Amino acid sequence: MTASIRLEPKADVQYLLRIGDTALILAQRLAEWCGHAPVLEEDIALANMALDLVGQARALLTRAGELEGQGYSEDQLAFLRDERDYLNATIVELPHGESGRDFAFTVLRNLIVATWATLLWERLTVSSDAPLRAIAGKAVKEARYHQQHAADWVVRLADGTTESRRRIDTALAALWRYSPELFDSDAVDEAAHSAGLGPRFADLRAPWLAEIAAVFDDAGLAVPGESAFRSTGLRGVHSEHLGRVLAEMQHLQRSFPGGVW
Repeated sequence: MTASIRLEPKADVQYLLRIGDTALILAQRLAEWCGHAPVLEEDIALANMALDLVGQARALLTRAGELEGQGYSEDQLAFLRDERDYLNATIVELPHGESGRDFAFTVLRNLIVATWATLLWERLTVSSDAPLRAIAGKAVKEARYHQQHAADWVVRLADGTTESRRRIDTALAALWRYSPELFDSDAVDEAAHSAGLGPRFADLRAPWLAEIAAVFDDAGLAVPGESAFRSTGLRGVHSEHLGRVLAEMQHLQRSFPGGVW
């Protein structure tokens, strides 16, 4: 088994890892739909969105490795860190609802995360870091498509059958309490903001809520109230689910160190 790498990253590296890890873990979750989506078109769409997110994660982890300064590659950062060293938002590591594969849960989570990502990428197109600007220029187009795809499905399911509406309501009750973490600000994103690297996550909350509320209005859904619960994945403290995702994702690299196709 390959030994894990250990990081004590600076604020700018942590900032990039928060975005890159969130994309990477959501990609893993979306890939679980391959061969299982309700219709062939969605099977292909979800797989393609997973590939978009893998591409974003690769670019961000590569840049994080360059800034971190120890020569770590995107593969080392993806496959050789331990759970506590991942800085993804908790919402993306959750399984697809209580049944394990619920389409309503997936598309509602995609709406929540893609709306956040779209707003974030838009602001990163004017980052002080030139490589990050270039990454953002491509990623923002992908995120907008993910957002629109998810919004269309949320409206369809909420305005569909009694069963599809029940599933959206159930997904909303399960997911909403994880959304505030996406807007928690701390010294890491304050440093990124001060350096011009990227925005404070808290500054995304108002426009995010406005866009979510517009979709919910079309869907006949009410925006839930605030919860006292706070998830902490962006700080490396995760749910029990991330370990299972990483065990599958990292198995090949850790079993055959340095293996290539």
